[in-house]
Amino acid sequence: MTAQIIDGKAFAAGLGDRIAEKAAVFTEKSGRAPGLAVVLVGSDPASEIYVRSKGRMARKLGMESFEHTLPEDTTQETLMNLVARLNADETVDGILVQLPLPRHLDSLQVIEAIDPAKDVDGLHPLSAGYLASGLPGLVSCTPLGCLMLLKDQLGSLSGLDAIVVGRSILVGKPMAQLLLAENCTVTMAHSRTADLPEKVGKADIVVAAVGQAEMVKGEWIKEGATVIDVGTSRVIRDGEKHLVGDVDFASASERARAITPVPGGVGPMTIMTLMHNTLIAAYRRKGYDVPELGA
Repeated sequence: MTAQIIDGKAFAAGLGDRIAEKAAVFTEKSGRAPGLAVVLVGSDPASEIYVRSKGRMARKLGMESFEHTLPEDTTQETLMNLVARLNADETVDGILVQLPLPRHLDSLQVIEAIDPAKDVDGLHPLSAGYLASGLPGLVSCTPLGCLMLLKDQLGSLSGLDAIVVGRSILVGKPMAQLLLAENCTVTMAHSRTADLPEKVGKADIVVAAVGQAEMVKGEWIKEGATVIDVGTSRVIRDGEKHLVGDVDFASASERARAITPVPGGVGPMTIMTLMHNTLIAAYRRKGYDVPELGA
C-alpha cells in the first residue's frame, strides 16, 4: 500500500477562500472588518516571521491586523495593561499573544487575562473547559486544523479508534477532546506509554504530536490507518539539515491509507485556522449566525 499524501497547503488555500468570502459578508453587515490583534514581546527571529505572516494573511483575507511589538524588557504590568485595552477594543475580535514570552513574564497570567470570547489561540482555561464540556468555544488552532484534514479525508469519524501521541495543552489534549466529540474511541498516549507500538497498531487514526523526531515507526501503523503528523524537528543527514515529523514518513507511507507530510501537511493549517477562529469570534461577538467553514 502506498499512502495518499494529505495536502495541507491545498486544503488551507480552499479554507482561506471560504474565510475571505464570509469576512466580506461580515464587513458589509457590521460596517467593519474582523480584527485580529497579535502581541509580540522581544525580537525572537522565528516569532517575528510568524507574526508578520499572520498579519499578511489577515489582510489578504479581508481582515484588520493590529500588530503590537513590545521590547524584551517589557514588564508584566505593561503587558497586562495592553491585553486589557485589547479586551475593551470593539474593533478587535481576536487576541493572540505570541509564545514563548521572555522568561521574566508569567505566560499563564497573560493567557488567563485574555477575554475568552477573543481567545483565538484557544488556550484560556475557559476555552479548554468549553471544549471538554461540548460547549461552543474557540479551539486551539493546530488540533482544529488536524480535525479538518481528518474529516476531509474520512468524512464521518464516528466509531473509529484513534490514538493521540502527545499530551500538551497546545495539541494533544484538545485533539483528544475534538476526536471524542466526533464519536471516536480515543487513547491518549505519550513518550512514556507502555507498549506504545501495540497501542498505535490498533488505531484507525494516529495523531503524532510528541515532539520527538521520527519516534513513531512505520511498522507500528495499522494497515489502512490515517496518520496526522504534527511534529517538526530538524535533523542532520549527510551533512545537511532536514525537517522531519514525529512519524517515520517513508516507512509509514507503506502501511497508511493517508498521511500528512512534513513540511506541507499540518503546518499550513495553523495560520489558516487562526484566521478561521478570528472570523468565528467576530460573528459570535456580533450575535450573527456563525458560518460553517469546514470543521
